[in-house]
Parts: sequence; C-alpha cells; structure tokens
Amino acid sequence: MYNFEMNLFQSVTSALDNTLASDPTAVIFGEDVAFGGVFRCTVGLRDKYGKDRVFNTPLCEQGIVGFGIGAAVAGATAIAEIQFADYIYPAFDQIVNEAAKYRYRSGNLFDCGNLTIRAPWGCVGHGSLYHSQSPEAFFAHCPGIKVVIPRGPVQCKGLLLSCIADQNPCIFFEPKILYRAAVEQVPTEAYTIPLSQAEVIQEGSDVTLVAWGTQIHVLREVANMAQEKLGVSCELIDLQTILPWDTETVCKSVAKTGRLLISHEAPITGGFAAEISSTVQEECFLNLEAPIARVCGYDTPFPHIFEPFYIPDKWKCFDAVKKLISF
Repeated sequence: MYNFEMNLFQSVTSALDNTLASDPTAVIFGEDVAFGGVFRCTVGLRDKYGKDRVFNTPLCEQGIVGFGIGAAVAGATAIAEIQFADYIYPAFDQIVNEAAKYRYRSGNLFDCGNLTIRAPWGCVGHGSLYHSQSPEAFFAHCPGIKVVIPRGPVQCKGLLLSCIADQNPCIFFEPKILYRAAVEQVPTEAYTIPLSQAEVIQEGSDVTLVAWGTQIHVLREVANMAQEKLGVSCELIDLQTILPWDTETVCKSVAKTGRLLISHEAPITGGFAAEISSTVQEECFLNLEAPIARVCGYDTPFPHIFEPFYIPDKWKCFDAVKKLISF
C-alpha cells in the first residue's frame, strides 16, 4: 500500500476514485461536480469514469437527494453532493421522511442504504450566514441515518469509505476550512475506519475534552495550554460519528477524569453537546467533580465580521477548563 501526501479535499477525491474504480454501480452527482466542484473534491473523475457516472444536477437539493434515494433503492451506490451544508435544508424532507424511514416503512423489503450525502460544513473565516453552518444536530434527532464528521485527511478517507460501504444512508460533513489545511500521509488504496467509534487522541487524567471536525484542532491547542499553564492533564476525544455516537468511550473517560468539556461551532441551544451532556450526567453522575461545560456558538445566525467573536475559540475553551478545575 502506497502513501501519498494529501490534504483533506484530495483524500475525498481519493476515496471517491477508489469507489468508482471498484464498484461499477457507483455514481457521483451534485451541483458542479462534473468539473470538479467548488472545492475541487471531484476533479478529474468525470474524465476518468465518464459523464454517466459523474454528472451535474440542477440547482435543487430536494431533487438531488430524491434522485439519490431512487438510485440507491434501484441498487446503485449513490454519492450525492450538497454544495454547502447550509443548503441541505431543502432536502430535509427527503432525508428525514424518505431516506431515513425507507427500510423501516417497507419492513426491510427495500432500503436506500447505498446512499451517501457529502456536504462541506462549518466555519471558514468569511462564510457569513449561508456558508458557515454546522447542521449536524438537526439530523442527530433522526433514527435511520448516520452522521459523520472527520478531523483530517486520514480520517476523512477512511470514514467516507465506511459511509459509502455502510448499509444505511449516511450524511458525511466535511470541514471546509480544513480542505486545504495540513497534509498527511494517506494510503492510495481503499481502507475503512469504523463508524460509531470515537478516537482518544490524547490520554489525560483531569479533564475530558470532546469535539469533532475542526474543533478538535482547537481543543488540542487548549490541552497543550492547560498542561503548560495550569499543569492540568486533558484527555482529548474525537467523536467522529455524531449518530449513532460512541457513549462508551466518552463515559469511560469521564468516569476517570470527573470533568467534561464539549465544544462545537453550532449554536449552544439544542446543539449536540446537550445530548452528550445529558447522557454523561445520567451515566456518570457520581463520578462528576464539576458541572459539565459546553463551549459552543451563540444562539444567533452565523455572523460575518463578528465571526472571531462567535466561534468557540481556544481562549473561551481554556477559560472553561480553568472553571472546571477550580469548581
């Protein structure tokens, strides 16, 4: 197996390339994917595999997902791209009422488990209202789908290939600010990383830090700051799969540390941190040394020039760690 230096968008391309090469039923479709997409994630694939397998759609997210459901039910491996996660809402009914319920509704006679929906996700520094959102919590309330968010190129390829192979419809959110960030050594061959399995990136004894996607990199910095400035040992966990999430890894960590901080860019009210907090409180109540902390976006639309004040940056998270320790 050969490794190549890839950034996140190149690891997406590599995963899609592997899939098209190994699965003759695989098709990729969405707005502008034929020429490579706005983030270049599908670049070169139409030329390599033909316009019947990599093709553009009209500007209609409901239609993109509806078509994907039909293609998956008919037996194709359907990979749909929504150009930005912010524009997934017109497809909400198709995802929640059709894709997620197809198998259940038919008593397992039919399913659209071969459907994977990709979408660029999260803040990017200048995206404002309609190019910065993190809508994972909307879909976490919907049994029948899986929701996955990677933190880097190696995880991105392995988790995306797991989503494509998984026999349930999956939503795969890609942190767009990381597309052209650091490169990693990524295998050119296909490989998978198990879904619903969190990864303990750094072991620690005093505080558990939980996040996914871009926020992992923020909390990694916070863990270093806590060690250097406070002598506090942080355990850092990348959730990776939002639905169904890995309660066992998180609760095991909190039982050890007694403290938990969860951070995400999405607004705090009804954000997925609330679900984690609630579960940990039920499972680890007697282990907790301090109230669970959530450091998240505010309950406002995503701002433009005020983005630096909106996002849960390292300073807000570091303050939360200090409060947890001194409680």
